[in-house]
Amino acid sequence: MISNSSKYAIKALLYLATHSSIDNKIMVKDIAKPINVPKAYIAKLLQQLVRENLISSARGPKGGFYLDEDNLNKTVINIISVIDGEDNLNSCMLSLNECNENKPCPLHYVLSASRNKIIKTLNNKTINELALEVKLGKAFLPL
Repeated sequence: MISNSSKYAIKALLYLATHSSIDNKIMVKDIAKPINVPKAYIAKLLQQLVRENLISSARGPKGGFYLDEDNLNKTVINIISVIDGEDNLNSCMLSLNECNENKPCPLHYVLSASRNKIIKTLNNKTINELALEVKLGKAFLPL
């Protein structure tokens, strides 16, 4: 349902949300190590997110990545959509290409209500809200 790339991107955004600001930009190498993702791989994902305005970046000696107020208010579904595309969330759990309402797989109706609830929650949960849960100790993320 959610690829490893999306998971890495979410962890990177949470790292930025808890450690960066417009005055404290973070370099790729400083993001890669704590979230345990290869530098080149996370750099590619971060560039995708910059192009879609989900994170901010600046070049130069004091450059790096950071989240501004607009970035913090993006939802988790925005990240997943950029990295995986819209269809991945709605794909068949058995990876059948032709699974749909007219031709459902054996798990289609078992999982569709849960999937819809998850998608609705991800549509409403912002990066800022997730980061606040981490900061308050209500959620755990080893950063």
